[in-house]
Amino acid sequence: MAAPMEVALVTGDQLQQKIICPGLVTCLTASPNGLYILAGIAESIYLWEVSSGNLLAILNRHYQDLTCLCFTDDSSHFLSGGKDCLVLVWNLYSTLQVEHSQIPEPRHVWSRHSLPITDLCCGFGGPLARAATASLDQTVKLWEISSGELLLSVLFDVGIMAVTLDLSEYHMFCGGMDGSIFQVDLCAWPVQRDRAFHSERENGKIFRGHRNQVTCLSVSTDGSLLLSGSHDETVRLWDIQSKQCLRTVNHKGPVTNAFIALAPANMFNPDSKPAVPLPKFSKHLHGTESSEDQGAEGVTLRLGLHQGLGRATWKRLNGCTRRCARRGKR
Repeated sequence: MAAPMEVALVTGDQLQQKIICPGLVTCLTASPNGLYILAGIAESIYLWEVSSGNLLAILNRHYQDLTCLCFTDDSSHFLSGGKDCLVLVWNLYSTLQVEHSQIPEPRHVWSRHSLPITDLCCGFGGPLARAATASLDQTVKLWEISSGELLLSVLFDVGIMAVTLDLSEYHMFCGGMDGSIFQVDLCAWPVQRDRAFHSERENGKIFRGHRNQVTCLSVSTDGSLLLSGSHDETVRLWDIQSKQCLRTVNHKGPVTNAFIALAPANMFNPDSKPAVPLPKFSKHLHGTESSEDQGAEGVTLRLGLHQGLGRATWKRLNGCTRRCARRGKR
C-alpha cells in the first residue's frame, strides 16, 4: 500500500493547511467557485469541502489509478480520467445527495479511448459545455457533456499528453510526447467526426521548440498567447498566430503543470493575508467521524443539504418550531 502523502495549500509564502492523504496523490484540482477540492488517490476520488474541511465522498468507479481531474466552469460537474482508459462525468449535486452506504453513479462513462487518459479540458457552458480528452492512444476526442455524445476524434502521429481549448473554442491545442504542439481547427470545413492530423500537410499549425513531451497547455484570455510546459525543463510562451516562441523560462526539473490566470487585485500586496483561515481537513467521511473529531457547534450547508447542526443550534431551531406551533393553535 502506498505511503501517506501530504498535500499543502499555500498562499504566497504562508502555509495555510496540510492534508495527510491515505496514499500517493496522482492528480488534484479545485472547483472554480473555491468550495471543493478533488484528489485522485490510487483508483479513488476524494472530495473535500473547503469551508468545513469535511471529506464528503470517496468515489470508487475507476479500475486503475487516476491520472487527471477537472471541473466544469460552473462547478456543477467534474470529470475524471484514469489508466483504465475511462473518462467518467460526475454530477456534483447528485454525488453529494447519495447516502454513504450507496455507491454514486457517474452521469456518463466514456470508453472510446484504448490507452490511458493523460489530460482533460472543459470548455464554457457548465453542463452544456464541451470537453476534450487526450490519451496515449494518439487521439484527442471532443464530447458534449449534456448528452455524452462524441463530437470529434482526431488521430495524431504521437501520443498526446496535454490538451486545452481557447476561450472562443475555435481551436484545440494538443501537446505530444515528441515535444510538438498541434493546433486543431474546430470550425474547419467539411465537418468530420473522425479526422487525422497530418504533420506534413499541416506544418503551419505546429509549434516546435520543446525537446521532450509537453505536459501542460494554457491559452490567454484574449486568445493570442499559448503557455506550455515540458519534461525538457522549460516553460515556453508562444504567439499563436505566428507560432513563434516569445519567451523561455528554464527550470531545474521537468515541468508538471503551468497555467495562465488572472492576477487577484491584492496579489502583489505584501501585507495581504487570507480573509478566512482554512479548517483542518478530515480523514474520514463526513458523518462517520467520532464525536471528538466533530465540532461542537455550527451549521454546515451544502447544495441544499442541511447537515451537521450543532446541539445548541438544533435546540434553538426546535424551540422556535414549538413556539410557532403553540401560536398557531391559539
